[in-house]
Amino acid sequence: MVGLFTAVAGVIFVLFAVVGLQVALRFREVDVPDLVAQTVDEATATLGDAGLTLRVEPLSRIHPTIPARHVAVQDPAAGLTTRSRRSVKVWLSSGSSAGSVPTLIGQSERGARARLQEDALGLSRISEMLSSRYPSDAVVAQEPPPLGSATSVSVLINRGERGVTYVMPDLIGVLGVSAAEVLRSRGFRVTRVGDHPYPGIPPGIVLRQFPRAGFQIAPGEAISLEVSR
Repeated sequence: MVGLFTAVAGVIFVLFAVVGLQVALRFREVDVPDLVAQTVDEATATLGDAGLTLRVEPLSRIHPTIPARHVAVQDPAAGLTTRSRRSVKVWLSSGSSAGSVPTLIGQSERGARARLQEDALGLSRISEMLSSRYPSDAVVAQEPPPLGSATSVSVLINRGERGVTYVMPDLIGVLGVSAAEVLRSRGFRVTRVGDHPYPGIPPGIVLRQFPRAGFQIAPGEAISLEVSR
């Protein structure tokens, strides 16, 4: 009986020892190796030997000496310690200068910005146009053109066809109630503000207006009229 108990205890001890060893190995700290200038395959193998994994970030970095598609930056840095089985993030080099310019025409502004960032290219200038011939918020031209060589790109973006607009009329001296009625019938939001009495001017006459006469306004915009009282 004593022998059986001893055998069972021995088995349990061995099991706990194995489990404890596995846990210790899994969560042990390891030194992060230097991955800079390695290819993705080389970095994967290097990290595998250290019990770590590789995570390639989507954005590349311009580097004066490291060839394209080689590791330019890593996190954590080489020499630091981390737990085993953790991932090390790397950013690949795009070379000493940016590569060929991608095709941006037809993409949205957001998509064009993301693509340029991914290719380590800058956005030097945005020009705008208003047209019904192209989709709204789409790139309709770029400089330099696709497949050219550059470090930054300028784009022309269509902001869509402008809707109906009006020229703000001169309402000074007009009866505020009548002016507000006409403006509201055109879809404007009108606020009449009473001010101090003006000698010789009957109540309700427009004294000031915003926007001022001659300004371009669109339906739905707010208009403020200051009237006498």
